[in-house]
Amino acid sequence: MKESAAGYGVAIARADVKDLVFPGNLQEIMNRVLAAERMSQAQLVEARTKAEVQRIEAQSRAEGQRLAAQAEAESQRIRAESDADVSRSAVHAEMEALEERSKKAAVYGAHPALLRLEELATLRELARNGNARLYLDFNLRQALADREAE
Repeated sequence: MKESAAGYGVAIARADVKDLVFPGNLQEIMNRVLAAERMSQAQLVEARTKAEVQRIEAQSRAEGQRLAAQAEAESQRIRAESDADVSRSAVHAEMEALEERSKKAAVYGAHPALLRLEELATLRELARNGNARLYLDFNLRQALADREAE
């Protein structure tokens, strides 16, 4: 176009297309193609968005499960530590009670009269309870006589 106009002595600086007229239904076909392209781009954006949302949700679920598992493991560890502490305390208390019994047994072995006093104190405690039943051996005198004979 510039060459043709130059032949007439005219210089064209700019040329714009104002209106295109296409034959038959070509305009309709081109509009459909453009609409289809826009629709496919919109679907692509939507699919990418859905994939990103699903990825983020999956990460969130995985992180939640990891935190839950971590909390459960910590809970079990604390529970095991407390059970071990309870067991240690129980063993310690049993050892102290055993040592106390051992000391008492040594004292009672050295002084049998103290053992008899303990027996009488126990009988007094039993007598205070109305539901307690006490069975005595009537051969007590014979047993005492045998003990004195030794």
